[in-house]
Amino acid sequence: MIYYGRQTVDAADIAAVTEVLESDFLTQGPAIERFEKAMADYVGAKYAVAVTNATSALHIACLAVGLGEGDSLWTSPITFTASANCGRYCGADVEFVDIDDRTYNMSVTVLEEKLKAAKSAGKLPKMVVPVHLAGQSCDMKRIQELSKEYGFTVLEDASHATGADYLDGKVGSCQFSDMTVFSFHPVKIITTGEGGMVLTNNKDLYEKLCLYRSHGITRDPKLMTHESDGPWYYQQVDLGFNYRMTDMQAALGYSQLQKLDKFVARRRELVARYDEFLKDLPLRTPFVMEGANPSWHLYVVRIDFSKVKKCKKQFFAEMKEKGITLNLHYIPVHTQPYYEQLGHKPEECPVSLDYYKEAMTLPLYYSLTNEQQDEVVKALKEVLA
Repeated sequence: MIYYGRQTVDAADIAAVTEVLESDFLTQGPAIERFEKAMADYVGAKYAVAVTNATSALHIACLAVGLGEGDSLWTSPITFTASANCGRYCGADVEFVDIDDRTYNMSVTVLEEKLKAAKSAGKLPKMVVPVHLAGQSCDMKRIQELSKEYGFTVLEDASHATGADYLDGKVGSCQFSDMTVFSFHPVKIITTGEGGMVLTNNKDLYEKLCLYRSHGITRDPKLMTHESDGPWYYQQVDLGFNYRMTDMQAALGYSQLQKLDKFVARRRELVARYDEFLKDLPLRTPFVMEGANPSWHLYVVRIDFSKVKKCKKQFFAEMKEKGITLNLHYIPVHTQPYYEQLGHKPEECPVSLDYYKEAMTLPLYYSLTNEQQDEVVKALKEVLA
């Protein structure tokens, strides 16, 4: 069976984790800081905070800017639910900005129109979370311009985009945002098993992120209410969480990071092959925006099922019979029962609904061989015939 995604873990990764297991620190040790610094250096950001997963990264990023009741967070409906849920964790309202029909990322045209209407109504968002679907950056330069005009915080959900390029820099540099979040789930481009990270160039945000990651507890004298009682002393100065990454995870992440460029290069090779082999089939291959160079966590195609005379469920089943397990990224979040109960309607984001009817995710991962990819293409041609 060829699956849509999988991790690549080699002997060097295993040795890195073993080294930690044989060391004095399994958590809150030196491997964390080493991984954080390496990632910050790689993308060109000043600060990095490693956490348990990208969901907790999104959560503490919202907390760091004081998102709360009476505020609103705007994000894309074509994402994993965590991009929206992080706002709800803080008690904020969540609104959805429909996608661009070519990139499947947040439409800057729709965003601008929605901001104009929100300003007139006195209901501007406190935070906007653009999602870099499949590893392709959103139009971050324009989003940053709008953030300055309308006064909102920009949090990039780059869970798919580790290793991606945008304009003259790396996604994660925070050149056009306040913070960026990465995911290190096993099917992502590099993995820590489970894990995530927040990057920022803002020292105040960095200090808050560190607090919220670890119970709101500090040993930093300048953050305490009075002089320390001694070397053992700490204070809880805010309400935080236990979102700490372990040294074992960080060691795996650091080892994987050394291979990131190789992983991304291979994914780009596979995407180029798909683009070539699928161009005559009744489907739409991914579009790349000018200025973006995706890292390709996913390869999403659009199929007009009315033309191929079969439904999506039948197509999925027939591909599985041929040994190919596909996936779908994503069901529009605003159509989920939880968000419908909050008053959201499917028709809020019509482009996202059309996307959901047609989108399918094909297998794409570093260890996918040319021969396996050829099998996927052969199966597609047979099933879509």
